[in-house]
This record gives sequence, C-alpha cells and structure tokens, in this order.
Amino acid sequence: MTSQVISTPARRAPSWTGPARALALAAALALGQASGALARAAPESFADLAEQVSPAVVNITTSTSIAGHTGSTPMVPPGSPFEEFFRDFMNPDRDGARPPRRSQALGSGFVISADGYIVTNNHVIEQADEITIEFFSGTTLKASVIGTDPNTDIALLKVDSDKPLAFVPFGDSDTVRVGDWVMAMGNPLGQGFSVSAGIVSARGRALSGSYDDYLQTDAAINRGNSGGPLFNMAGEVVGVNTAILSPNGGSIGIGFAMSSAVVTNVIEQLQEFGETRRGWLGVRIQDVTPDMAEALGLKEARGALVTDVPEGPAAEAGMEQGDVILSFDGIKVDDTRGLVRQVGNTAVGKTVELTVFRGGEMETLDVVLGRRETAEGAVPAVASPDTPAEPETREMLGMTLAPMTDALREQLDLAAGAEGLVVQDIDETGEAFEKGLRAGDLITEAGQRKVLSIADLEARIAEARDAGRKSLLLLVRRQGEPRFVALSVAAD
Repeated sequence: MTSQVISTPARRAPSWTGPARALALAAALALGQASGALARAAPESFADLAEQVSPAVVNITTSTSIAGHTGSTPMVPPGSPFEEFFRDFMNPDRDGARPPRRSQALGSGFVISADGYIVTNNHVIEQADEITIEFFSGTTLKASVIGTDPNTDIALLKVDSDKPLAFVPFGDSDTVRVGDWVMAMGNPLGQGFSVSAGIVSARGRALSGSYDDYLQTDAAINRGNSGGPLFNMAGEVVGVNTAILSPNGGSIGIGFAMSSAVVTNVIEQLQEFGETRRGWLGVRIQDVTPDMAEALGLKEARGALVTDVPEGPAAEAGMEQGDVILSFDGIKVDDTRGLVRQVGNTAVGKTVELTVFRGGEMETLDVVLGRRETAEGAVPAVASPDTPAEPETREMLGMTLAPMTDALREQLDLAAGAEGLVVQDIDETGEAFEKGLRAGDLITEAGQRKVLSIADLEARIAEARDAGRKSLLLLVRRQGEPRFVALSVAAD
C-alpha cells in the first residue's frame, strides 16, 4: 500500500505596498510591546541569581538522643555459641536497659542578618539536642534556638560567627502573582546545596493551620528542602518551603511555601520575645453562607458570623452572639480565615475598631485585644429563663422537635441551664439533614432570638416569611459547640 500526499493550491499573498505596509508593521510592533508589558519573559538562566543568594542558604543537621528502652534479651541456652554474640549485640546493662541512641535529621534554612539569625521550619529542629549549620563555603557552626512557632511551623535560630555573614532579605509575598517565576534552594534528600525553579501555581493555600497562607509552586521541593527559601527573581525570600503534596514522598510539582507576609511577623516576635504574642478577640465564628446572608438581611455573603462570645475582649466591648463582623481595624473582613489572620497579626493591647451588622443595622465597637496564647476559651453556660416547657413535639423544617425537659437534659447529658428545642428525629432526605443537623442537637435561637418553645419557633418562622425572607437562621449547639445554620422557610 502506498501513501498519498494531497496538496492544496497555494494562495497568492496580497501585495503590501506603501502606507498599508507601514501601517501593518506599526500595528504588529505595538501589539508586541503590549504583550511584553503583560508578561515577563522567562529568564535565560538562574545562574546569576543562584550565585548571588547561595552564601546565605544553609544546610541544617540535627541530632537527637533517643532514650534506651528496657527489653527482653533473646533467650539462648547457657553455654551456647550465640550467648556471647547476643550479649555484645544487644549490649544490655545490668538492669536490662539498652543504651540511648542518636537520631539525625536533615533540613534547610537561610540567614536573615549579618549577626547570624537563621530561619527554618520548626519540624526540622523540634526536640533536637544539637543543631549544626553548614554554609555554602563548607564552614560549620553550632546553632541555638531563639524561638519557635508550631502554628506556622517556623523556627528562629542563632549562630555566633567571627565575621559578618551573608544574608538575604524578605520580599513582599502579597505582591507575588500566580505565574511569577520563583527559585527554591535547599538540601533535598541530603544531597547538599541544590537549586530548582518553577512558577507560583497558586496563592493563599491553607493546609491545616489557622494562620496558613501558603504559596503553591511547581519548583521541585523534596524532603530536606524543609525550611529553605523560595526566592523571587530579585533574590528576595517570598516563602519558606514547608510541605509537599505527594503520593510517593517525592516531588510531583505541588509544593507549599509559607508566605513571607506570615513569616516576617512571626520572626519579629521571636526575635523580640522568644515566643509569639498574637492578638486575641475572644469570639467563636463561622463563615456567612448565601442563605445565612439572606436570613440575616445582608446584601452579600461575607464577614464572620459570631456564634459565641465567651468571657474576653469582645464580650467586654459589647459584642453579641449573632453579630456579623464586617471590618476589623479598617480592613474588610471577607471570611473567618481572613479575620483570624488579621487578629493574630495585630499587636496585643491595641484598641481596634470593628464594624458589625446587628439586627439590620451597622454598629461600631472598640475592642482592646488580648493575647491568644494566654487566653482561656471557656464556653459560658446558657442562662435558664423561668419559662415552663411545653409537653408536645412537632414536625417542623424537616425535624421532629421537642421543648427541653429535665429528662431530655439528663438523656443528652446537657448542662442544668440548657434550654431550647431538642431535635428528636430528622428527615434524612431533607435540607436540615443535608446541612448537618442531627438527632440530639439543641436549637437555642431562631432569627437571632431565643427559642424556648414550639410557639417561639413558629413565631420566628412567621416573622421571616412576613419580612419576605426565604431562610431562617438557627443557632444550634452540639456537645456545647455552637454554629449557625440557615434553613428555608418558603414552605413548611
């Protein structure tokens, strides 16, 4: 079988002469200049940047003493030729305890000042007895721990050197854009100083912590890179390489670096105090969903909905359960994660202005922040009004509800002062079940007012419908933990 090549007639190019040709060339030049302004060209090489910052990047080796344990020595017959072997191998002392052994771990870090301050991850040096810093020149120095912050996995170390050390500055991670080039340096898999490059794949990633603000990158990050710097093209540290997402333990192009916006604040506190001192507002909060916003009368679903106000700064300032925090210290609050970060980054003792939405109106509160590390998160008991409970149950909003009784308090192991409507049963195909309500939950408020009886809830539903609202906001407690849930009241 032979192949056949099919050709098509060539199309004659148009004739471009005089002004038409000049106009086309000018348009092409202008388009090229505009495209160049929108995107930076890929660097021809990272060699100059690597050479510039390498003296400030360090390898970290930690040594930890692991206590020996008492264990049984293998049983061998007396006089056996293996008796001496097992005695020497196991080396038990007279009490049968094996001697302690040393465990080593590897990581990375970077120098941030000429006098020897070094940043790394907390998990790199956690519980270490001895920390050795190796510089690019081959010099090694012993390091001491100045302070650590497990919440952001950041640690600050210090070495004493006879001469000033090369160091690198922090950059502003808030100006980093998705698609920007970045370069990672560190000690991957114990292979020594190593460089990898890629782009910022995403911003604002959260893994597990309250203060998480990770840059995601496809620059190769492996075990041993932990604590190393992620550089922008100006040689500034915009992130501290901390974690990878991987099914096999190696890099698959999904790495995470804690943003410099978080790290710089932590480092300043560790340098000054040896510990973190984060602001504390003293509220429990949850995100505002669209149906909650509709039930509250908010124009947009944003802010932090206050579910509880234990004893603390917010309570002293007059914050109430059901308030929606819309701004903190002049900064717009979009969600709970953003608020937690804003509060944590604010100085302890500072008086801040909060704008809250309450009962359809905006109010301003002045709060003097406490310190989160020493705060007590006690949950106040629900006050017990002198109102008799109704005996009947009622099916409402996809649930079978009953007023509180002494028997139900005992059955559900609730506090003596607990009041509200108990969810005795729930339709597993209904909206309430879909939004997480379960039998045994306690509904304490509806429409941001206490409910003590079936009649109270019916009245709140009627009020919401009369106001033209499609949803009703319920405050639900489960094992003492409060949260708000918005349920549809368009039809019962």
